[in-house]
Amino acid sequence: MGVSGPIRVVVAKPGLDGHDRGAKVIARALRDAGMEVIYTGLHQTPEQVVDTAIQEDADAIGLSILSGAHMTLFAKVVELLKDRDAADIKVFGGGIIPEADIPPLKALGVAAIFTPGTPTGDVVEWVHANVARAA
Repeated sequence: MGVSGPIRVVVAKPGLDGHDRGAKVIARALRDAGMEVIYTGLHQTPEQVVDTAIQEDADAIGLSILSGAHMTLFAKVVELLKDRDAADIKVFGGGIIPEADIPPLKALGVAAIFTPGTPTGDVVEWVHANVARAA
């Protein structure tokens, strides 16, 4: 199985959080690094995020959550991916997420969490190193 085209990443803002600057910065950094990025916009449900990822043949989903609902929203996205036989789509995210919540999120199946102040280059490097394009 080899690389077939650029890595495709859905960047999403699930829940009621209306602050999307960070998501847009990450989306642009990934795009500038040669990835195809689908930005879903604000106020997406986990179902909408997963539907988009599957329809767009995404390799990864990047979630941005600042509202404090990260435990619920990340868990629901991971659960829906498993239910839809799409658990091969990697989920990563960032936002205002307490350090104590990172291990439980990873135990749920979230591949990586990036907290405020993470350089965009670190996110791009992680995606390149950990997300393979499906052939």
